[in-house]
Amino acid sequence: MSSATGASAYDNAQTDSDVTDEYLNEIVDRYAPLVKRIAHHLLLRMPASVQIDDLIQSGMIGLLEAAKKYDVSKGASFETYAGIRIRGSMLDEVRKGDWAPRSVHRKSRKVAEAIKAIEARTGKDAKDQEIAKELDIDLNAYYAILQDATGSRLFSFDDIMEGDDSAIELAAGELPGPCDGLQRDTFKAHLSKAIDGLPEREKLVLALYYDEELNLKEIGEVIGVSESRVSQIHSQAAMRLRARLSDWN
Repeated sequence: MSSATGASAYDNAQTDSDVTDEYLNEIVDRYAPLVKRIAHHLLLRMPASVQIDDLIQSGMIGLLEAAKKYDVSKGASFETYAGIRIRGSMLDEVRKGDWAPRSVHRKSRKVAEAIKAIEARTGKDAKDQEIAKELDIDLNAYYAILQDATGSRLFSFDDIMEGDDSAIELAAGELPGPCDGLQRDTFKAHLSKAIDGLPEREKLVLALYYDEELNLKEIGEVIGVSESRVSQIHSQAAMRLRARLSDWN
C-alpha cells in the first residue's frame, strides 16, 4: 500500500481541529482507490450475499475515521494507518451479519481443541489424519468442516479467541496499527510467534494471501493444489492458531 503522496498526505493534520471538510474531501479523492482495492481483496473470501458496494461504503467510513484520528507522531504513514482502519471498518460491517450456522462455529472449536490435544500429547504439528482420528471422523468429513469454516465469519483483532482470522491479516502483514496498551501489544507478539511456528505450507498460504494479496486460485497454482484445498489449508491454519493461543492471558 505504497503511494508517492501517502506519507505526506496528513503531515499537517494531527488533531480533530485540524481536519476541515475540504481536507476530508481531499483525503477521499486521494485514497478512494485504496478503499476499492481492499474491498475487492476481501470480497474474494466472502459469500455471494456480500456486495462490493457495501464493503466500499463501510471502507469509506473507515477512511474518514482514519483522517480524523491519525497522529503522525505515532510513526506509521497515513496510508498504512488508513489501510488498517479501512479493513477494520469493512470487517466490522460483515461481522454484524454473520451468516454461519452455530454448528460451523461449534465444529471449528472442536477442531481447535483436537489440534491442541494432539500437539500437547505429541509435541509435533497435528496432521490432517491425526485430527480426523481425534474427532472420530473420516478425512473427507474433516475436510468438509474446513471448507464450511472458510470465510464463514470475519472478526476483529480482539476476537481471534472466538476462532476467526482477521487478526491473522494484521499480524501476517506486520503492519503497525492503533493497538494501544501493553496487553494488545503482547498478544500481537504472541500471535506473530504462533504464525511463525505454523507448518511451512500453512505459513506460505497465509503469506501469499495476506502479504502478496494473491487469491485462492493463484495460490493453488503456486503450491500445486486445488483452490478448495488452499481454502482448507487456510482454515486449518486459523484453527491451529486458535488452538495454540487458547491459553494466552
